Amino acid sequence: MKWTSRGRSQNLEDRRSARPRIRLPGQTAGAGIPLPRGRGSGISVGSIVLLLVVMWLLGVDPMELLGALSGGATGGGSVQVPIGPGGFPDGAEVAPGGNVRTTPQEEELVDFVSFVLDDVQSVWQRELPGYADAKLVLFRDWVESACGFAQAAMGPFYCPSDQKVYIDLGFYEELRQRFGAPGDFAQAYVLAHEIGHHVQRLTGIEERVRRAQRSSPGAANALSVRMELQADCYAGVWAHSTARRDLLEAGDLEEGLQAAAAVGDDRIQRMSAGRVAPESFTHGSSKQRMAWFQTGFESGDPGACDTFSAPAR
Repeated sequence: MKWTSRGRSQNLEDRRSARPRIRLPGQTAGAGIPLPRGRGSGISVGSIVLLLVVMWLLGVDPMELLGALSGGATGGGSVQVPIGPGGFPDGAEVAPGGNVRTTPQEEELVDFVSFVLDDVQSVWQRELPGYADAKLVLFRDWVESACGFAQAAMGPFYCPSDQKVYIDLGFYEELRQRFGAPGDFAQAYVLAHEIGHHVQRLTGIEERVRRAQRSSPGAANALSVRMELQADCYAGVWAHSTARRDLLEAGDLEEGLQAAAAVGDDRIQRMSAGRVAPESFTHGSSKQRMAWFQTGFESGDPGACDTFSAPAR
């Protein structure tokens, strides 16, 4: 993709240097115990040791924590220690702190996502009267959003509550190595898709879908698929504009399509579980995601992205 650095976007919020810490009740800002870094889900040995220390500081017998982690009490009269979202004790607050080194290559990537962020939103400013910019939050490993505490293993996401997109830049390496979708336009597709969710928030689509999901739980997955496919189509609308402005290079469109296919539910399920369960899809199949990205790219018209009226496939 043809691009030039324009400096950091005013909509970029860089939290890469924030190392989350567990701050206990009553502790002042800046205090607390730093969380261990590292990707993956579940509680590691290091995390268990950390939790034991936290429980000791909270005045709880560490043996009770071990009983809680194993799913039972350690002895008569013991109580389980409640573990909240993210695997940390209830009552402990996650707060930022610490510093992380970077590299020239990573800083160039930051310049690139900053360029894409501004470019995508400039297109929506023209397409959608009254469009209000979303913020992009860069983080590492862990992040606190208005939608809750999240780990990098979740992948990029949009939080409608604070209207921010969150991404750990390490995801792009995973996209290239694990999912086989290299290239800068594959990276741009991911960000354009998340901004598509912001468009849905501003236009009221996201709220209507959530309301419908609550009233019809059995249709929740199908509605989620349609919303995700629409965001793919919106990403294609932006890609159409880059082609018209001669920003595309040979192979860019293929990179975007390959990225859309790489994160299809069927492909991810086959990689992780060895089988495909269409009834559990929440984002759409590889074929569907490619098709709707292509629809947006060929039409350049957000009106062509009405996935909710399209027949189920």
